[in-house]
Amino acid sequence: MALLLCLGMTAALARGCLHCQNNFSDKFSFYRHHVNLKSWWVGDIPVSGALLTDWSQDTMRELHLAIPAEITREKLEQVARIVYQKMDQLYQGKMYFPGYFPNELRAIFREQVHLIQNAIIESRIDCQRHCGIFQYETISCNNCTDSHVVCFGYNCESLEQWEAAVQGLLSYISDWHNLVSPSFTCLEAQHLANLTLEGASECLTQH
Repeated sequence: MALLLCLGMTAALARGCLHCQNNFSDKFSFYRHHVNLKSWWVGDIPVSGALLTDWSQDTMRELHLAIPAEITREKLEQVARIVYQKMDQLYQGKMYFPGYFPNELRAIFREQVHLIQNAIIESRIDCQRHCGIFQYETISCNNCTDSHVVCFGYNCESLEQWEAAVQGLLSYISDWHNLVSPSFTCLEAQHLANLTLEGASECLTQH
């Protein structure tokens, strides 16, 4: 189990994650401009066009994350490769029978949402492989700027490591309180320290 510090971060209205990838604009511009060649039924064209146009906004709406939508660049590239490969394969075919093309787009969209969810959550869970305060670089899905996530890992194997980890945590909280208003804190410092020490006690008992 890993204790994650929300650090005063509030949920933001975001456009999605895949649009932060370098090839997104070119790829989806191509997909939108060629959508009229993919179905025998004219009704599929506006439906498919709307799916592609609203891809980013719909992605964020479907993520349903309780944590900020911040993804590592490596995982973003992995998601993009899978999505673009499936989209390119779909576009390689000739015209499809009515209803098929938009249904396939929806299937790819849903898979992309799950991939992004897993990528963000897995990075947070990986925190437990560290001992104490840990930080990793990410991209904010809100505005595609560089960001970072700070968390506390419980993977400490000795009393000395736990003491250093707790000291590092309290020091980080103290430094952070100097930058923001205490009323904007997600977790009280003393409560956070108590949770940390409880985790340390459990870990040392197991050993």
